[in-house]
Amino acid sequence: MPNQVPIHEGLFTWPSAKPQLLGSRCVDCAETAFPAQPDCRNCGSRETKIVELGDRGTLWTWTIQTFMPKAPYNSDETAETFQPYGVGYVEMPGGVRVESRLLPNKPEDLQIGMPMQLDIIPFRTADNGDQIMTFRFSPVKEA
Repeated sequence: MPNQVPIHEGLFTWPSAKPQLLGSRCVDCAETAFPAQPDCRNCGSRETKIVELGDRGTLWTWTIQTFMPKAPYNSDETAETFQPYGVGYVEMPGGVRVESRLLPNKPEDLQIGMPMQLDIIPFRTADNGDQIMTFRFSPVKEA
């Protein structure tokens, strides 16, 4: 099995049986940001800490990406293999909104306000054979 590495360190806990998005929270005013920031965008404080944002949220808005993104987009997709995908903002507990790919790629499968869950998925294969992992959200599966 190839080595699985995050697309960028500090976006989510990995490897993990229950991955969580990671953000930052200001020690002074409690403003939360994703991705994590060293400074607070609300009050300018330089005192932030890394926090787990969770693995569930609510779909805030969405659209369907129907064309291959332009460079510097770097996936294993080609113009021939590209499949449209959902993209939107998922509001996490605490109010921070995270831009993300969405698993459904049909408008009838997406609805503002629907509960969403975090998935960690392969994005591309690096030159050294590592599997580069990214995140997306999909509708919460009923237990």
